[in-house]
Amino acid sequence: MVHLKGLRIVKVEDRSRDAWVDMSLRQLREGEVRFYKVNDTLTGEWLFKVCPDAEMARTIVKAIKCPPGRGFAQLEGSTMLFQRSVLENQYYDVVSLSYLDENGRLRRNIVGDINEVPNFMKENFRVIPYEEATGKKAPGKKLVSLCREGDEKAMITIFLLGRAWPISPVPPDLGTRTLDLLELIREAERAEIGEIYMMAKRRYKLADRDIEALIRLLEEKEKIERVGKNFIKTKW
Repeated sequence: MVHLKGLRIVKVEDRSRDAWVDMSLRQLREGEVRFYKVNDTLTGEWLFKVCPDAEMARTIVKAIKCPPGRGFAQLEGSTMLFQRSVLENQYYDVVSLSYLDENGRLRRNIVGDINEVPNFMKENFRVIPYEEATGKKAPGKKLVSLCREGDEKAMITIFLLGRAWPISPVPPDLGTRTLDLLELIREAERAEIGEIYMMAKRRYKLADRDIEALIRLLEEKEKIERVGKNFIKTKW
């Protein structure tokens, strides 16, 4: 099971009045908005603007700042729309997954089969047919993910699981183990690399290539640093 313990979401600003563009309504809307800073061990640091619209029973989640990288850069300014479900106290979003085409351009595929929904989404959120969530049919809309009404952190999480995690250079089931490896390195304070490999294989059943990928990811995110040729340590 892929846990979300490496995902930290903190509200950093609450505005009582602001505006946003709702593209599906083709309107400029006004009301409360909130900003959230996200630190995701798999993908990096994000800033989101969340725009709840009580009058229209919908909430828009917008990525304001994204981590570096060709794929993530194309998510800057992207939005996800959550709407009230016929199920009590539930909001829904149509399940779609990001992917990069042969030219590295960001694309999105609406998921029609529950077997195509990644385990990391199904294990953390309820996924049901569109008709069950809305009481109506719509061409091209097959499945939705649900979260509790007003749970803005859950909405941001769903954005990341559907938009960012599928295009992560490191697979989510491996990348989410970075916290385990970071904890192991921190325990050792100043760890010999060979020892880290040995301990990670014994404690977490990781292969050499996976440990190498995780160390590289932690270095890229500046969580660890090398000391000479044979040692590594956490940066704080």
